[in-house]
Amino acid sequence: MSMPDRPSSTSSQPDADRNAGSTLDFAALLCSRVCHDVISPVAAIINGFEVLEDEKAADMREVALDLIARSARQASARLQFTRLAFGAAGSAGARLDLGDAEQVVRGVIEDDRTKVDWALPRELLPKNRVKLLLNLVLLAGNTIPRGGVIHVGAIGAGEQMGFAIASTGVSARIPQGLEALVGGAVPPDGLDAHSVQPFYAGMLARDCALAVAFAQDGDTVTLTALP
Repeated sequence: MSMPDRPSSTSSQPDADRNAGSTLDFAALLCSRVCHDVISPVAAIINGFEVLEDEKAADMREVALDLIARSARQASARLQFTRLAFGAAGSAGARLDLGDAEQVVRGVIEDDRTKVDWALPRELLPKNRVKLLLNLVLLAGNTIPRGGVIHVGAIGAGEQMGFAIASTGVSARIPQGLEALVGGAVPPDGLDAHSVQPFYAGMLARDCALAVAFAQDGDTVTLTALP
């Protein structure tokens, strides 16, 4: 995929962003990212059914049923999240409910290791602003590989609301190259299904006229999105 490098600022929307967003390659990469998110629980569901069909594994029936149920819930949660974070989620100019955003975030992020402290009001915001929020929460999750707490807060209110997302956990760190991707820089080898998500987050930020910044203080990494 060939696209020119972009400046690291996310406060404006370069023409290249609009071109990147319309290419077949870029659409394919986003689809690959969605498939990557759901293929694991779907594969687990298939494995569970294979165990149920194996007459020699009758003693594993309860384990298989539990695996199928847990994996189905996980697949559903991930699909609901990606529908809002990457999908159209309504027509152009649509507004999304921050309460719905909280639900899909908790469904995907929260587990035995990671908790979400959601401090945003329940109100409607422009679609791309909410999509940006969801993508920033994903990035925040990547900064605490061993789990922890992700605090999601607002800066300002209403149409001009910005976000502050603080992740606290052991071994917290800002992944190498993450800031550059969000800033619009394309890796020398081009984007792939892993790097397309932070790159897309940067595109959303520029569309919303927000600048994304990263900071670290000990075991806390903070992402801010401000005008």
